[in-house]
Amino acid sequence: MRIVFAGTPEFAATALRAILVASPRHGFTVPLVLTQPDRPAGRGMKLAASPVKTLALEHGLAVATPVTLSRKRDAAAADAALRTLDETRPDVLVVAAYGLILPQAVLDLPAGLGDAGCGRVTALNIHASLLPRWRGAAPAARAIEAGDATTGITIMQMDAGLDTGPVLLTEALSIAASDTTTTLTARLADLGARMIVAALEAATRGALRASAQPAEGATYAHKLDKSEAQLDWRAPADLLARRVRAFDPFPVAAAKLESMDVKIWRADVLPGTAAAPGTIVAADRHGVRIACGTGDLIVTELQRAGGKRLSASDFLAGGKVHLGACFDVPDAG
Repeated sequence: MRIVFAGTPEFAATALRAILVASPRHGFTVPLVLTQPDRPAGRGMKLAASPVKTLALEHGLAVATPVTLSRKRDAAAADAALRTLDETRPDVLVVAAYGLILPQAVLDLPAGLGDAGCGRVTALNIHASLLPRWRGAAPAARAIEAGDATTGITIMQMDAGLDTGPVLLTEALSIAASDTTTTLTARLADLGARMIVAALEAATRGALRASAQPAEGATYAHKLDKSEAQLDWRAPADLLARRVRAFDPFPVAAAKLESMDVKIWRADVLPGTAAAPGTIVAADRHGVRIACGTGDLIVTELQRAGGKRLSASDFLAGGKVHLGACFDVPDAG
């Protein structure tokens, strides 16, 4: 089976690694890997390869980094990428958090793995939710933010829609009360890696079976944006605690205290006090306790602008925080 793999972050690299490990046993080959072009990263903003590119080069795999696959955006670039794909003679595409939209011409290019009840299986996507829940770019973060108790992995046959294709495999995963997007994504990556190998192996036996996604229950997981980071203390404390977890590692929950920018990495919910939202009602080794619209938030890990992540006790030792001081409330006044 000739597999062209398309993906970019560590979530995708975990799946590619599993495919490579399984290749000798199942007869998989990966003649080409598609990933996003190198991007500036780190404090020096030097160009850095994606985790998928790094892994592919370590294994001597051919790598392509097209800027687009859409002829509407750049016909010459898209045609060149399609020629490269065609020359690899793929049986199937495996896609995981790639970052580029795959037009129908790309989805139709592979020979296919037979008919699982949805036509030729030509492109498999590893999606980090139980579709149709959380279609889109940030399913793990939005599941945490919404307070979902369960998420999971869906292996689907891709179509021209946004995560709307037929479902081939699903497996649920519980969301722990302590899960951040970082930790949940890592667990989903491991699950997705195992499931994509199982799906490809099942395809070799003609054992894949598709089912259409339900029409009801579809939600869209909008991409996270820096504009969401600022916490609004008028909101319930439980919602703010979920946002703290959902925004780790990006964009990181933020607040402003007397002109000091603060990032908030860890927080829990306590019963509410009568103080106005944003008011610091306690500050000790247990944390910085802040009044919210409903309930209080106790922040146990913080970071000053330009500083390191610190426990609350270390943060307080580095600069006095006054009881009764108030974090800014967005749009207040």
